[in-house]
Amino acid sequence: MSPAADEIDTPEVHGAAGHRSRLRARLLKAGPDSLADHEVLEMMLFLALPRRDTKPIARALVTKFGSYAQAIAAPIAELLAVEGLGEAGAAALKIVQAAALRLVRAEVIYRPILNHWDRLIEYLTAVLARERVEQARVLFLDHRNRLIADEVQSQGTINHTPVYPRELLKRALDHHATAIILVHNHPSGDPTPSQEDIAMTREIKQAAAALSIVLHDHVIIGNGKWVSLKRLGLL
Repeated sequence: MSPAADEIDTPEVHGAAGHRSRLRARLLKAGPDSLADHEVLEMMLFLALPRRDTKPIARALVTKFGSYAQAIAAPIAELLAVEGLGEAGAAALKIVQAAALRLVRAEVIYRPILNHWDRLIEYLTAVLARERVEQARVLFLDHRNRLIADEVQSQGTINHTPVYPRELLKRALDHHATAIILVHNHPSGDPTPSQEDIAMTREIKQAAAALSIVLHDHVIIGNGKWVSLKRLGLL
C-alpha cells in the first residue's frame, strides 16, 4: 500500500525535520527565552501536525493575531481559518491555553487571595484580558477568604454583559461562600468603570449583605490594566 499523500518523504519533509531538531536543541540548551513567538508556536504544533512543516503556519498565526498569546487565545473559528492548521492544530493551541490557565489558577485556588492579590490579578488577566466580549465572573470565598470557586456568570456583547444578583447569590449559598469578588472585563482595553458598573456593584453589595455575604471588591480587567472599585472608593 502506498503511503498517504501527506506522509510521503520529500526533501521538504526532511528539511522540516532538521529544522525541528535544531529548535529542540536550542530550547534545551538556551531555554525558552531563546525562541521567538512563531518558533514557540512551531514547537507546539510539532506533535499535532507531525508530517507538516509548521513554520509557515506559525508565522501565519503571528501575522494574523499579532503574538503567541493572542494566537492561543483566539476563537476556534478564527484559528480554523488559518491555512494548514486544521482541527488538530487548533486543538493543540487550545490545550496549551487550558494548561496555562490551570497553572496560574493553581496559584490562587484554596489560598487566602486577599493576601495574594498580585497572583490573583495575574490569573484574572490571563483569563479575561484577551476576551472579545464582556464576561462577568464571580470568585466565591470561604470564611478564611480562600478561593472556593471561580465561575462565569454571564457573557454579553463587546461592551455589556448582564449580571443577575439573585442567581449570583444563589450560587454563593450553594458554595457556602461567606464572601465574593466580582470580576468582569472591558474588551475595549480601558478598565474605567461605567456608571452602570458602579450601580450594579452597589446593588449586589446591598443584596449580599442581607445574606451575611461580604462583597470584597469588583475588579475590572482591561488590556494590561485593571482597576479595583474598592481602591477607587466606589464600593
